[in-house]
Amino acid sequence: MAEKLLEIKNLKQYFNVGTPNLVKAVDDITFDIFKGETLGLVGESGCGKSTTGRTIIRLYDATGGQVLFNGEDVHGRKSRADLKKFNRKMQMIFQDPYASLNPRMTVADIIAEGIDIHGLAKNRSERMEKVYDLLHTVGLNKEHANRYPHEFSGGQRQRIGIARALAVDPDFIIADEPISALDVSIQAQVVNLMKKLQKEKGLTYLFIAHDLSMVKYISDRIGVMYFGKLVEIASADELYNNPIHPYTQSLLSAIPLPDPETERTRKRTVYDPAIHQYQDGEELKMREVKPGHFVYCSESEYKKYKTQVAK
Repeated sequence: MAEKLLEIKNLKQYFNVGTPNLVKAVDDITFDIFKGETLGLVGESGCGKSTTGRTIIRLYDATGGQVLFNGEDVHGRKSRADLKKFNRKMQMIFQDPYASLNPRMTVADIIAEGIDIHGLAKNRSERMEKVYDLLHTVGLNKEHANRYPHEFSGGQRQRIGIARALAVDPDFIIADEPISALDVSIQAQVVNLMKKLQKEKGLTYLFIAHDLSMVKYISDRIGVMYFGKLVEIASADELYNNPIHPYTQSLLSAIPLPDPETERTRKRTVYDPAIHQYQDGEELKMREVKPGHFVYCSESEYKKYKTQVAK
């Protein structure tokens, strides 16, 4: 059985935007990420997927719940030494390759920032060798080291962001919509680079995105979020071939197909939350409708979904 690297237990992230308004950006979600896998997290804009990633890496303090990384509670850490050790093992690739790089720093200094903080180079010569090696790893060359971010394209800047994340030799990387700001022709290059690095370095990814076709390509398992809730999680093939939750079905029906004739006649599924008719006191939770395939539902819905799966 695969070893768990990350365990998310009843995670909550609420924002108070003024009494009595409370935004439940992440509302009591639970899932695991196993070593060496890529878990894709998808959903419409504002569903809480990026907030989930930022809470996991502790850019936000969790309102409730636990994040266990290698069995240790991330949000329970107190000492600066513990936080520093954790920050080295978990890194993030940000969505905007333009805003996430300091325009006043050279590429070498951007990539080496983590190396400097964690004391991973004995001297300046070793520091630069590490920078050159990282640039080569992400498909750039050593001549780029002394340039500034504005001299690069969006795809090249995202490669610099990936090199920065790799500089401290992490075990786990949260990729927060890393391709959404890039041209379609560049997106595949960045995703292929990430898959190659994962294979070479044994990395584990949380890949956050809204492009379902690209998520399927890179992910081993996929979780679907809706209004702060995780509503379905399964292997990539299982989720695409047998979506169970109506919201997942609506997302998949919106993926365009490269066939004009099929597109003209294909019917889209529109998700209406009102279809869920719950009895008073009926418990809603993630339930396993088939091995490895979980759906957020009531007991009555669970029985209905089990019948669907059995057909």
